[in-house]
Amino acid sequence: MTSPSPLTTLSLPVKGMTCAACSTRLERVLSKVAGVDQALVSLAAERADIRFDSIQTGPDALIAAIAKAGFEARLSDGGDEDLDRDEAEHAAESTHQLRLLILSALLTLPLVGQMILDLAGLHVMIPPLVQLALALPVQFWIGARFYSGAWASLRGGMGNMDVLVVLGTSAAFGLSAWHVAAGDAHHGNLYFEGASVVITLVLLGKWLEARAKRSATGAIRALMRLKPETARIERDGQVIEVPAALVGVGEVVVVRPGERVPVDGEVADGSSQLDESLITGESLPVIKSVGEAVVAGSVNGEGLLRVRATRVGAQSTISRIIRMVQGAQASKAPVQKLVDRISSIFVPVVVALAALAFLGWWLGGDDLQTAFVAAVSVLVIACPCALGLATPTGIMVGTGVAARHGILIKDAVALERAHHVTVVVFDKTGTLTEGHPAVARVGAVGGDDSALLRLAASAQAGSEHPLGRAVLKAAAGLDLAPVSDFRTLPGRGLAASVEGRALLIGSRRLMLEESVDLAPLQAEADAEEALGRTLMWVAEDKALRGFVAVTDPVKPSAVHAVAALKRLGIQSVMLTGDNARAAAAVAAAVGIDRVVAEVLPEDKAAEVEKLKGAGRVVAMVGDGINDAPALAAADIGIAMGTGTDVAMQAAGITLVRGDPALLAEALAISRATTAKIRQNLFWAFAYNVVAIPAAAFGLLTPVIAGAAMAMSSVSVVSNSLLLKRWRMR
Repeated sequence: MTSPSPLTTLSLPVKGMTCAACSTRLERVLSKVAGVDQALVSLAAERADIRFDSIQTGPDALIAAIAKAGFEARLSDGGDEDLDRDEAEHAAESTHQLRLLILSALLTLPLVGQMILDLAGLHVMIPPLVQLALALPVQFWIGARFYSGAWASLRGGMGNMDVLVVLGTSAAFGLSAWHVAAGDAHHGNLYFEGASVVITLVLLGKWLEARAKRSATGAIRALMRLKPETARIERDGQVIEVPAALVGVGEVVVVRPGERVPVDGEVADGSSQLDESLITGESLPVIKSVGEAVVAGSVNGEGLLRVRATRVGAQSTISRIIRMVQGAQASKAPVQKLVDRISSIFVPVVVALAALAFLGWWLGGDDLQTAFVAAVSVLVIACPCALGLATPTGIMVGTGVAARHGILIKDAVALERAHHVTVVVFDKTGTLTEGHPAVARVGAVGGDDSALLRLAASAQAGSEHPLGRAVLKAAAGLDLAPVSDFRTLPGRGLAASVEGRALLIGSRRLMLEESVDLAPLQAEADAEEALGRTLMWVAEDKALRGFVAVTDPVKPSAVHAVAALKRLGIQSVMLTGDNARAAAAVAAAVGIDRVVAEVLPEDKAAEVEKLKGAGRVVAMVGDGINDAPALAAADIGIAMGTGTDVAMQAAGITLVRGDPALLAEALAISRATTAKIRQNLFWAFAYNVVAIPAAAFGLLTPVIAGAAMAMSSVSVVSNSLLLKRWRMR
């Protein structure tokens, strides 16, 4: 039996797309390449995300297919250099397009002036050959981008916006030029101003649209600007300045007061307050001292810090956030599939409607001029740009705003699902509690608490579990013994050998499974659990040695988070592997009514599935490796940014600073973004439903149609940009 082929995901920046039909066509082209499993192309983000079999095809073949379809693509690793190059290219392209727009407007202005004077009753006519000379460069030089785009689209078997613009303006220019050549040119049969104005207005619309789209991706650029270009590092007893990209893991970076931290790391020396607001959304400075983690881009306060680098380059927190936001902005919401299907048949339908309009006016007894103007107006006004931009611009702005507030949304599917949530399932430790437990009491059979703590700490030497770290911290200063035969018992505890003693350390469930009698300390244990403390039982050779009671303070914001969910009509449930009494105490403190305790990691996902089976839309909130299956099983997984990378990879939304109060805000931004997308789609559809018949019935001239078409795209993008005004409650 052969093993499945490896699937690779590649993201390629794409240039040359002008409307939704372009992105739909490019998706079809890429999907036909051998080995491609899925292709998603975003018009707004100008990116193609492709999942393919790396044995059957590769990046070169994919780039070649894109080029054959009439677009440009190149490899990009998403690193700092590529992001900077993209910025420079977009700036240069914007400047070039603005120059062409200004030149087009200057050449078109005399033609428009003549038309305005004519409407005012002053019949002044520019000589026909001069009109031809003014319109010629606008049509075939400045407007060359439309011809090349139309040809590439038709060669690919589909029509796009460029086809409509080329058909409409070429017809107007060609008929006018024919009249000039035939020597019968007069006011009534020259349409040079119509063709030139349409091209100028479309260029204006595309330039404004591009500016608005760049504004929509402002969140990524703001994050990019957070990363300092240089860093001061200690090498060979000296402090030298080097490019931040050249700092290696383990090197010590010196951060002066007022400077940005250039790398992710931990404080090796010093203490200061750091402003992490642009990364985590936390408005107040955070005190950092020796041993605590800091992230690149945060602003140092008044203290001098020496920071040991732990993550650099593409692995840094900022780089990972940028990749996540880019992925979300390039992804497609389920509703976009309907828009794509409409866009794929839109151009042929419009051409047919234009032909019907022409025939209707001509066969109805009107002259060719009236029929011609109606057909050209239909072609010009029926641009599918607004439809194509309605969804992606909403997603781009919504995910960018969320990122600025410390809420990372993985993709459009997560964004769309989040506002349907009816029940939120919380893990306890690290989610509702601080996740930094401390030993509150040691209870030993026989009263030798110090000896019991030494044994428990020895067995947990090197542990990364929060409870294990709490025991080790409490045993600081004790002479720990070597440990052997260490085994983790997932969801229950551990087994280990210390000084020849076979130890079991873990939950009440583990003790019961191993037939350990807890009666000698049951009353004391009940009292500790009534206080909401977690008990780690210790047994030797299946005989009870005692317990270690650990407390984990509830996060103050957890109470507000649960209350906010109740106001939204969303039920809260706690799902934890901790003992029932400790779980109930925490649940009571934060206001959660339903608790499912003593659940093994592998059973958490099953509990989530039960809720889904009952018709609920479930969001799971967790922070640990053991939460990953449940996060993946939920309709929407929400990870604490202070937790493990595994949890964040399994989740659809990450709360960067690990504050549960952000949960309600994440659902709120989801609702706001979804509402904005629906508004965009309504206006985009309404525009075409009203405008096309109006043009067909002769109520719009090509000039007015061109202006309306250009402004429709700008209005949709501008409506999306209103999301930038969203603020946390």
